[in-house]
Amino acid sequence: MGLHRLNSLVVGVPDVAATARYYRDFGLSEDADGWFSTRDGGRQLKIVHSPRRQLMELSIGADHPDDLARIRRQLSSLDIPAEIAGDTLFTREPVTGFQVVVRIAERLHQDPEPPTPYNGPGRLERSNTRAPGVLRSGPVRPRKLGHVVVGSPDHERTIQFFTAGLGFKTSDAIKGHGAFMRCSTDHHNVLALAAPVAFLHHTSWQVEDVDEVGRGATAMLEDHPERHVWGLGRHHAGSNFFWYLKDPAGNFSEYYSDMDSILDDQLWTPETLDGAKGLFNWGPPPPPSFLHPDDLAALMTGAHQAG
Repeated sequence: MGLHRLNSLVVGVPDVAATARYYRDFGLSEDADGWFSTRDGGRQLKIVHSPRRQLMELSIGADHPDDLARIRRQLSSLDIPAEIAGDTLFTREPVTGFQVVVRIAERLHQDPEPPTPYNGPGRLERSNTRAPGVLRSGPVRPRKLGHVVVGSPDHERTIQFFTAGLGFKTSDAIKGHGAFMRCSTDHHNVLALAAPVAFLHHTSWQVEDVDEVGRGATAMLEDHPERHVWGLGRHHAGSNFFWYLKDPAGNFSEYYSDMDSILDDQLWTPETLDGAKGLFNWGPPPPPSFLHPDDLAALMTGAHQAG
């Protein structure tokens, strides 16, 4: 499709120092200039000051200059301005206003770890030793940025921007509420949700397996139980295991593993999901604050939160 990955995010928050500490604890590596890196994806998150929490920039990887020219033509047909400077296209999502950067970038390469052995009825993948998940002792480090979820007052226009404008493909939809869209082989890289105000709902970070989802969340909650939001569970759309936490600014962050991969569009049938199935397959029910974040009223009225 020309597009192939999420490069990075820039997120604005009122308290940069407190939010940076959170993402260090989350397992991202901080560079001297304020960027945070994953094991495989490199520099994928930058935290900057903003009066309110918000997504400032989303960067997407493309293969070739022809991809940039095609995207500019597609955006022009939607009356959305875009500029190309060198190897980068600049535009803005027309409803929420965050900058979108499409940059020519190398495709992400991930060296696979040996498959985690899990025993089951009549299937012994591991014998005479304890499970790797109970033997691991080091900190959990996310492998890459997987996806971002944004609330939009006009989610259909936001979906049109990503699909008809940028060239994302729709994997599944939530009836009347949003769409899961991909620019890579992952089931989704962006989810646009109907919301009364534009806001960043969550970012999602890939880890090795469900044990790392649990180990990462457990470590994050050890001295900060207030960070817990929702988990452990498994989504239906994307099929991934999940655990959600909350940073000091109010943004949710997700550890995930085992996401659906779509290598052949003809072999994938998008679903239109309704009700709870659109949120999860099993696990505890989502708390009200996940569906309607505690600071939503403040974001709607323009009140500033210090986190």
